[in-house]
Amino acid sequence: MELPTGRSGGVKASSCLAANEWICGEYVRSRSDELVDATVQHVWITLASVAIGLLVSFPLALVARRWRVLTGPVLGLTTVLYTIPSLAMFSLLVPLLGISASVVVTGLVLYSLTILIRNLLAGLDSVPAEAREAALGMGYGQTRLLFAVELPLALPAVMAGLRMATVSTIAMTTVGGIMGYGGLGNLIVEGMRSLFKAQVLTASVLCVLLAVLADLLLLGLQRLLTPWARAQRKSGGGGGAGSRTPLGRFRAKAAGRQKETA
Repeated sequence: MELPTGRSGGVKASSCLAANEWICGEYVRSRSDELVDATVQHVWITLASVAIGLLVSFPLALVARRWRVLTGPVLGLTTVLYTIPSLAMFSLLVPLLGISASVVVTGLVLYSLTILIRNLLAGLDSVPAEAREAALGMGYGQTRLLFAVELPLALPAVMAGLRMATVSTIAMTTVGGIMGYGGLGNLIVEGMRSLFKAQVLTASVLCVLLAVLADLLLLGLQRLLTPWARAQRKSGGGGGAGSRTPLGRFRAKAAGRQKETA
């Protein structure tokens, strides 16, 4: 990408674009469409990668939890994948998928697995044994137990992992710029090659803002899905808020069932 020069290019010689300054509002105004397209691609790649990563990590976490002998190999394999440098990862995937967005998405999915699986396992393992026993005593099957009891109680840990995976994916998406599928990373790579300072700084700032915004949105979603956590904080962790937690409501339901059958 060439820098605008002189009056013949329609840019005054004294403008920040012609001077190739780091901070340049004129660049943002004149390249707004390019910035929007890059941001949309960045968001699309991030959403696709995290969504697929969650779909893959959920059954893997359940398998690792059901057969504990597999926990070590699953976590070990995903950890090894996470330690592979991103450039090497994408290069290894090119012969299989060609130079396409699929290479970037697949690489980011593999990177997200270790974070998502570890937090899923941590959340599910934190569910009190008494809650499982009470649910089984009430006639809950394994599927109903998982979705009605265990996952709601594990939600804080799961959402924490989802936030970390999303933010790290937004950051690593920029590396896809070397293949032309990196969203804002495309602009950063092009700007570095041509020493276009305003483009490099603007794309980098937008990437940071995107990560902060995604984290805040997921944090808001977490608070919306776990209203009992706010109640516990307001009550100082006292027992008054305990009845509003999923475990407290489940205990009350189990107690009511026991009275009915007594």
